[in-house]
Amino acid sequence: MFPIGDDNSARRATPVVTVALIAINLVVFFLELQRGDGFITEWAFIPARFTDNPSGDAVTLLSAMFMHGGWMHLGGNMLYLWIFGDNVEDRFGPVRYLLFYLVAGLAATFAQYAVNPGSSIPNVGASGAIAGVLGAYLLMFPKARVDVLLGRQVVAMPAFIVLGLWVVLQLVSGVGSIADTAQTEQGGVAYMAHVGGFVAGLALAVVLGGLRRPDRIA
Repeated sequence: MFPIGDDNSARRATPVVTVALIAINLVVFFLELQRGDGFITEWAFIPARFTDNPSGDAVTLLSAMFMHGGWMHLGGNMLYLWIFGDNVEDRFGPVRYLLFYLVAGLAATFAQYAVNPGSSIPNVGASGAIAGVLGAYLLMFPKARVDVLLGRQVVAMPAFIVLGLWVVLQLVSGVGSIADTAQTEQGGVAYMAHVGGFVAGLALAVVLGGLRRPDRIA
C-alpha cells in the first residue's frame, strides 16, 4: 500500500517551505554524490562523535536532516513530504511550519540517539522530520482522502487508515530495533527516529495550534 497523492482542494496557499525543503534535500544529495564519503562523514550525525563532543558536533543535528543514503531513500522521503507536507504547512503557515519541521527532526534524532549513544554509524535522512509531518497530518486531517497504490489499482482511503498502518509498522519495527542495536553495529533503518519524530509531530500539532480551524489561525 503506497501513497501517491491526497486531496488538496482545501489548500489555501502555495507550499513554499515544503518546496524549499525538497529543493535543499536534492541539492545536498547531489553534493553527497560529488564529494563522497568524506562529505557524508563530516556532516552526518554520528552518535559516538556527538557524545564525545556535543558542542563541536551540534551542527550535524541539522545537517544530517538533509542527507540521504541513496536514491530510494531520497525519493521515498520526498514523495511523503510532498504529499503530506503541503497540507500541514497550509494549516500552520510557513514560519510555524518550518519551526515544526526542524523541531520534529531534532526530536527524531535524539530518540534514535537515546537507543544507542555509542554508535559509530552515520545517521542521515529527513525521515524523522517527515514522520513528524505524518503525525501532525493524522491529527489535523484524519478523514482526508489519500490515494494509495494497492496492487495495480489506485484506491482512495482515509488518512487515519493509511497513516495508522504506517504507525503500527514503525512501532513493531522499532521495538525490534532496540534489541538489535544492543548487539550489532550494522546500518539500517532508524525506526526509533521514525517513532520519535511521529510522537513529536503529534505533540507539536497541539502545542503550535494546528488543530484550530484555518480561519482562526493567526
